[in-house]
Amino acid sequence: MTHYDLAIIGSGSGNSLITEHWDGKKVAIIDAGTFGGTCLNVGCIPTKMFVYPAQLAASVAEAKRLGVSMTFEGADWAGLRDRIFGRIDSISESGKNYRAHELENVTLYTEHVSFISRTELNTAGGQSITADNIVIATGSRAVLPEVPGIDLPGVHTSDTVMRLDELPRRMVILGGGYIASEFAAVFSALGSEVIQVNRSGALMRQQDADISAAFTQAATKRWGVELNAAVQGIEKHGDGLLVRLERDGKPLEMAADVVLVATGRTPNTDRLGVADLGFDLRDDGSLVVDEYQRVLASGEPVQGIFGLGDAANIEQLKHVANREARVVAHNLENPDAMRPMDRRAVPAAVFSNPQIASVGATEAQARAEHGDEAVLSVIQPYGSTAYGWAMEDEEGIVKLLACKDTGLLLGAHIMGHEASLLIQPLIQAMVSGMSVNTMAREPFWIHPALSEVVENALLGLGVPVGDSDPL
Repeated sequence: MTHYDLAIIGSGSGNSLITEHWDGKKVAIIDAGTFGGTCLNVGCIPTKMFVYPAQLAASVAEAKRLGVSMTFEGADWAGLRDRIFGRIDSISESGKNYRAHELENVTLYTEHVSFISRTELNTAGGQSITADNIVIATGSRAVLPEVPGIDLPGVHTSDTVMRLDELPRRMVILGGGYIASEFAAVFSALGSEVIQVNRSGALMRQQDADISAAFTQAATKRWGVELNAAVQGIEKHGDGLLVRLERDGKPLEMAADVVLVATGRTPNTDRLGVADLGFDLRDDGSLVVDEYQRVLASGEPVQGIFGLGDAANIEQLKHVANREARVVAHNLENPDAMRPMDRRAVPAAVFSNPQIASVGATEAQARAEHGDEAVLSVIQPYGSTAYGWAMEDEEGIVKLLACKDTGLLLGAHIMGHEASLLIQPLIQAMVSGMSVNTMAREPFWIHPALSEVVENALLGLGVPVGDSDPL
């Protein structure tokens, strides 16, 4: 049995917890997977490194619409893949070597562990680890539906599809959420014939209803979309695969070289034995934590055990995990002066084509909480601004929701060019409590920048102007 001052399960955001504070103490970091976690190896970083070149490829069609002749001669898939993972794999390996060999106070375990008690872990190899403090940061994994053929060669998840040997000619993507929609944009832009299959009647249904509808319409112009279709099974078919679906009681078949299953992710907590210890879990399997990121059991904090990231929140966003890691790091080092996690205005972005960004309540959520009479709503098209004219944009929209009584933003939802950038000042306004009228009227908004669409949306909400509001 080896005792540590701190044991961290997971090498993603949890890896950042090892600060100078622990130099004179014993630390264990435990990860049976690829060092660096989901975001670095199979998530936000490699996917966005594919997204950018895909955007360049897709710009050819955009240029033609505006009278500029450009050609797309194809993508060097192997070159793209090797450039991206040549960089990422090197970072992962360097981080692993640093933790394993360069820090005398840190021991790296590269095997699975499970809880024996609230202070003891057991490795797959039979080693016992005890610790004064344990942080659960085990991330999540792709969900695979239970359908025949799901384990056939050629069926991939987001964990493996980016390392394909070659760009597939035909790809079927199962799922209607952000992972499926991002990969549909990437592979279709790079030259694959893509069909995105969703069991419901719209893509991105977790978004505001107007954004979901607008994105679904935009997606159908860029790649194949099959809605209200349920997967029945996948079969070997010649050199490829055959996806069997059902819609309205009728069979539907699609041939593919590659099938990407992107139907969601589940926390890895089920592999730790935490339920047997009485830890509180949400319906999705994630740990329930308090405002200080302490794991709860029967509603009470468990001494010395913290959770962060996909294992302990519902957002499954890297920027949330990073914030949680900073909170956990402080609270581990300052147990008598702990600070809470601030979860105000958590934003998210989908780097598909077009982009989506959102923060706060959807219209349905806002009206359910505040009542119909109290909620103001506006949809401002990109094409209503000078820069939107220059782009000849017919898709982009900014949707804002505000409380009529307080003049504060309740939610912001953007679909279109650089939505993830345009939403940032709205996030800051919600966090700071800045009113809609102050935000719209006090700072100058550069003309004719695309950000004017946000200014016009704020003005268009129609929040009553008070005597103290700027003109």
